[in-house]
Amino acid sequence: MRTDRAVAVPHAASFWLVAAGFLAVMSFTTIPTPLYPLYQAADHFAPFMITVVFAAYGVGVIAGLFLLGHVSDRVGRRRMILTALVLELVSAVLFTLSSAVPTLLVARFVCGFGIGIVTAAATAHLTELHAIGYPDRDGSFASTVATVVNTGGLALGPLVGGLLTQWWPHPLTLPFAVYLGLLAVVALVVWAVPETVSPPVEHQPYRPQRVEVDPAARGEFAAAAVAGAASFTVLGLYTSLTATFVGGTLHDRSRLLAGTIVFAVMGASAVSQVLLARLPDLHRLRFGGGLMVAGLLGVALGATLLSLGVFVAGGILAGGGAGLVFQAAIATAVRVAAPGKRAETMAGMFLAAYIGITVPVVAVGVALTVVRDPVPVLVTFSLVVLLVVVVAVGRMLRALATTT
Repeated sequence: MRTDRAVAVPHAASFWLVAAGFLAVMSFTTIPTPLYPLYQAADHFAPFMITVVFAAYGVGVIAGLFLLGHVSDRVGRRRMILTALVLELVSAVLFTLSSAVPTLLVARFVCGFGIGIVTAAATAHLTELHAIGYPDRDGSFASTVATVVNTGGLALGPLVGGLLTQWWPHPLTLPFAVYLGLLAVVALVVWAVPETVSPPVEHQPYRPQRVEVDPAARGEFAAAAVAGAASFTVLGLYTSLTATFVGGTLHDRSRLLAGTIVFAVMGASAVSQVLLARLPDLHRLRFGGGLMVAGLLGVALGATLLSLGVFVAGGILAGGGAGLVFQAAIATAVRVAAPGKRAETMAGMFLAAYIGITVPVVAVGVALTVVRDPVPVLVTFSLVVLLVVVVAVGRMLRALATTT
């Protein structure tokens, strides 16, 4: 680790500054969530395009993760975080310039690409700043903070977006103008904190991130990857389609309401991870799987009854369970990773997660263009994901039972 950079900010304080900046960046990615009906009305595109715009973000994250997510190990955490922040600023500018579909697609892809970079770099930076600033503390605290900040930021964005657009003018530009200033402040903070990576002695040629899993552990890893993908699918469903369902089917046009619902679902994912962090993986997985099953049944029932309360309650349960299941999936990936190949194994897990948050949501969008009525689509989608959760979590439980 390199700690010789002369800065005024100590490592302990820098840990919290980077955590706050990471929270702000992650919240920016979900700011558009309550605004999708406004974009649809402004540009007169079909509901399916909302899911395509959302999918552009997932594709961008995957590209950023595999092309540049690992580069901070060599060139430094600060440099890559600042690179990601430049991309987020470009995305914010694009959002303020136009609400046309091509611009939205580019803006979301650029935003996702930056997130693919910052997620890996900021998580590693937090771990290293914590190790230097708090040498006597348990290192797992830093990873917990990184996970909660990541999910919590995703939860905070829709709420902030709803607050900034419910009563204030220019709802399609104001949130992004605000974040232009906020992201610039984050960049100044990152510039001030110390670097924690020493440059390599010899030049190393660039290569994209590899995805590699120990052949002996591929079955267990596959179950964890499917479960992780299913947990992200639930979060992606609420992030991309809540505003359309609440505003179109339930006829409640409140952007604040739509943002608050997504905040509750995503927030439940973060809260469950904090409250139950000390549970053994086996118990956490059982509880998380049960919550997801109950929540998905609630989503299906809420859509059938056109009940906002049941729909929200189901989402909160499913979100809480998704956080626990994904946490257990990550723990499984860490445990089965071969020595020296942990990054490759984790890359495979995150690839599965972002496929889970992208492909099924696009499939729902396609189904909505054919069926038109969102109720049978939501019910079918919820039950299919429920079946996947039961099978994947069951396989993980059997694998964990043989290793504990």
